[in-house]
Amino acid sequence: QVQLVESGGGLVQPGGSLRLSCTTSGGIFGIYTMAWYRQAPGKQRDLVAALTSGGITNYADSVKGRFTISRDNAKNTVYLQMNSLKPEDTAVYYCNIRTGRNSYWGQGTQVTVSS
Repeated sequence: QVQLVESGGGLVQPGGSLRLSCTTSGGIFGIYTMAWYRQAPGKQRDLVAALTSGGITNYADSVKGRFTISRDNAKNTVYLQMNSLKPEDTAVYYCNIRTGRNSYWGQGTQVTVSS
């Protein structure tokens, strides 16, 4: 059974940084993309950053230059480094792994950016 567990969320002041981690368990086979999404209260879940198996990244315009997605295959973990955080970054952040056939989601971790 594939499971994804996020961690690293919390409360941070504007301009601060957080590093989110997503650790996976269970076998995930084939070519897949790792990604982070976020969902703010009353809004839809949007893509924040994605990383293909070939190392190609994709970022939402709102986070370019501030967020960095990376992964450690040996640790079965994907990271999201978030710098220069803004109040509008406040959301629940979800880890996602997408194969050609399936998508797997974590439970989410809350990130709150507030003075």
